Amino acid sequence: MQSVAFSRFGATTWGMLVRQWSAVLALLFAAVFGAGIAHGAPRSPGHAVVIVSGGAAVSPFTTPRDGCASGLAAGNTDTALRGHLLDAGYAVYTSPAMAGRGPVTDQGGFGAFGDCPITLPENMTVDSTASIDLAGEHLARFLTYLHETRGVDVVDVVGHSMGGLYSRAAFRVLQGLDSPVRIRSLTTLGTPWQGSYLSDYANGFRPLSDCAGDAFCEQAATAFQDEMLQLQTGSAREVNQGYLMGPQGWNEYQAGVLDRIPVVLIAGARFTRPEPVNPMTWPNDGLVSRHSALATDVTDRVLPHRRCAVFDDTHSIFVADAAGLPWESALTWDPQVLETVRGAIESADGALETPNRQGC
Repeated sequence: MQSVAFSRFGATTWGMLVRQWSAVLALLFAAVFGAGIAHGAPRSPGHAVVIVSGGAAVSPFTTPRDGCASGLAAGNTDTALRGHLLDAGYAVYTSPAMAGRGPVTDQGGFGAFGDCPITLPENMTVDSTASIDLAGEHLARFLTYLHETRGVDVVDVVGHSMGGLYSRAAFRVLQGLDSPVRIRSLTTLGTPWQGSYLSDYANGFRPLSDCAGDAFCEQAATAFQDEMLQLQTGSAREVNQGYLMGPQGWNEYQAGVLDRIPVVLIAGARFTRPEPVNPMTWPNDGLVSRHSALATDVTDRVLPHRRCAVFDDTHSIFVADAAGLPWESALTWDPQVLETVRGAIESADGALETPNRQGC
């Protein structure tokens, strides 16, 4: 998910407490999930890590050997994360995504990339503005392509933002087709499991007053609404509590999909406001609240086994850049987060036998 209007938040006592708590939790998480990092990674020829980018993202297809020759090798969401996991010895693929129909094209401007090794067809490319389930169908086709052409049998999936929802939709498709591809783990970064407060406002599920008078929040919410109204369907209209939550919501429709897949949820909590505030809005990473990114109200029927971590981070380098912050403050570029993702993958075998809701 992207936005165009940002401003730096002033420090508050509450914000300092959140950041201190986040740092302590990150250390505990690393201690629990980072053990054996140097030796635990399965590196069989059939094993791969696949990174899935989020809503409105444009990301190229890259392989363990080849990235884009100019600009950011794997686009602004995936480049740092891909590099970190490649250095750890994993075979890493980034799934192609386009903000609209069609195959990926070279990009200019912020996060530019070009001269990419392979361009896959539209039916294997996630339309990152389309509905969650359609994006999932295209992603399932891409994972099948990796199996059929590159011998990938076992996959650890890392989903950024809406990429976490697209991944879950893809898993359901693969399971329905009795696919031979085994999803070994899912790690989500800033994924709106319960929706984004921006879409909640745009779809009339919450008032602008939940922004607590914060100019950035109000500007981002109204800008998101303007963009959503240009689309008849798609992720922007679906990434809210009304669509995702409740007995008839999309999450409940996914019940059973994650029964044998351990999940690690990573949230950013860079931006805060003094209490009392709506926890579905504050604290947040600029687009998604901590509450939603940690799937706080998602039942164990839908998400049977979860582990959680929180960092003092923004949603993406786009958000960090617009807020005047270093790229390393973004969830997909923060070295601590990258190491936590690595630890989550390393510890996936046997994770279902460990205590549930660690750090959650």
